[in-house]
Amino acid sequence: MQTISSNNGNAIEAIFGRRRALIGMIHCPPFPGAPRYRGQSMKEIHDACLRDAEALIEGGMHGLIVENHGDVPFSKPEDIGPETTGFLSVVADRLKQRFDVPIGINVLANAPIPALAVARAAGADFIRVNQWANAYVANEGFMEGRAAEAMRYRAMLRGEGIRIFADSHVKHGSHAITADRSVAELTRDLAFFDADGVIATGQRTGDSATLEEIEEVAGATDLPVLVGSGVTAENVVPILGVAQAVIVASSLKEGGVWWNPVEPARVRAFVAAARPATGDAA
Repeated sequence: MQTISSNNGNAIEAIFGRRRALIGMIHCPPFPGAPRYRGQSMKEIHDACLRDAEALIEGGMHGLIVENHGDVPFSKPEDIGPETTGFLSVVADRLKQRFDVPIGINVLANAPIPALAVARAAGADFIRVNQWANAYVANEGFMEGRAAEAMRYRAMLRGEGIRIFADSHVKHGSHAITADRSVAELTRDLAFFDADGVIATGQRTGDSATLEEIEEVAGATDLPVLVGSGVTAENVVPILGVAQAVIVASSLKEGGVWWNPVEPARVRAFVAAARPATGDAA
């Protein structure tokens, strides 16, 4: 991996006003009109997101990232329709108004166009671009038309000061599209999106980057490194010895399952365990 976008400054410090950040994940249930919609009303979905956000922020997390996890089939960006995009914008906007913390956007399944649009609509502080170039290159070649569209949104985000983090899938799970890709190939999104940081993460639920893999990513770029999977109260301190931020999701949920509620006690225990790295007061 080459050093990329080093002149953008340290995005973690710019966004969070600190050198180490803890970011909690808001997993939105599938919205009405989405393929996996389960019948919840808009109010029920919004209230569930708000409860999780309250537990995360009151427990001491420094920011939130909103995701429509489990909403769409893999690698089909056209399946994220206006219902999903619109409501994700509403959720993110309301969380930003309710909590005085940085808010980010992540849309799964190779869908950066809706994600970029949602981030702009919601006034998000940052965006996570998850497996855009690597999946298209491996599957069917780069799609120039969508690339041009993504670049247009990227310019809009840059103009509004919205930072961009791109995933590097250092664990590949069983997805054939990335199983034979090196870390350098998987981080091509950094250059395409003029990224402000790289997220060392697993390819799928259950995968997590080892400390050695995180060090490999960190040693190859002077961009801030975030870790997006497998972070627990037991390993957060050594991880933050290498990375500048962690994105924490299922490990703070009841039973470790993304659609269950966040457990406030787990959040507090996680934040307390991270204090030697974050420097936060007890």
